[in-house]
Amino acid sequence: MATVPTWLRRAIPDAQSLAGKDVEDVAFAAGAAIGALDAVIRRQQRWAGAWRQRLALVAAAATAKQGGRVEDEAALRDAVLLTRPGDFLSVGPAGLLLLAWRRLAARPGDELLTEKNLAAVLEEFGYAPDDEVVSDLADDIRQLAAGAGMVATLTGTFMAAERHGFARAVGTWLADALLAQRMGWPHAVPLLGAEAALGASDRPRRSAASSVATSIGTNPERAKSLLAAQARAALRAIDLHAELERRANRLLAVTPKLRAKAADAVVDKLLSDDAIVGSEKIAGMSDRGLRRLFDRLVEFGAVRELSGRPTFRIYGL
Repeated sequence: MATVPTWLRRAIPDAQSLAGKDVEDVAFAAGAAIGALDAVIRRQQRWAGAWRQRLALVAAAATAKQGGRVEDEAALRDAVLLTRPGDFLSVGPAGLLLLAWRRLAARPGDELLTEKNLAAVLEEFGYAPDDEVVSDLADDIRQLAAGAGMVATLTGTFMAAERHGFARAVGTWLADALLAQRMGWPHAVPLLGAEAALGASDRPRRSAASSVATSIGTNPERAKSLLAAQARAALRAIDLHAELERRANRLLAVTPKLRAKAADAVVDKLLSDDAIVGSEKIAGMSDRGLRRLFDRLVEFGAVRELSGRPTFRIYGL
């Protein structure tokens, strides 16, 4: 099981104690939290896909709420999973938010910050296509990745998003993607999207890459807020990993008892995604056989039915 030392949990300041901390102290705690998360990620557990996608759902729900939308995690999950495959627009604006975060969790880390992928992400966040803006944003991110330290990179990423008029959610997505690139993770982990307190906007006019040092020096409170949020998010991700590890181990323990032909394929899907619909098309598995398999898995306590409905059911760890 992944554990976090008690001293580290105590070292990460909350909103009340943040003002009394120096940037260096908060940066140390954030670095320790990211180091602990790095150890979890490098274990490359079989259920890592489900873990990242569950974090993506949490981030999407928080992003929707911050944007004044009413969809919660269940509604977002329905919007994406109950839509015909490939029907991009029918998921609605809130569903597109979830697709943006799912993209972060699923795409290889080295693809996330390409201009092509950034253009797709911005569209999912609700922005009209603009090749010039995407090119400028990608250039800002490349400069940050090449020349800034970890603290400056975190601050500068938000500045880059704000300079182009993007909402805070875009900054959180970019920060998570850039962290994964800097750490050498094969996939990004959705972290900052679920954090509500991320500091006030500076609306900088200059290039983010040329202004990060000045921003940290003149606005240390914002730097501390971002670092503390990143540290809290890292610990939350570690805790969720430990929770899903228990559930995944239960599923793997009962897998040998499953007699259905395509049971292994169903288990793989459950371990790689947040959830799957009860009517999922699985090769070698009839609709009736899949329903019976899910009923048995629920009976074993290996999966949960997440929708609470008698029809259009959804299952996951």
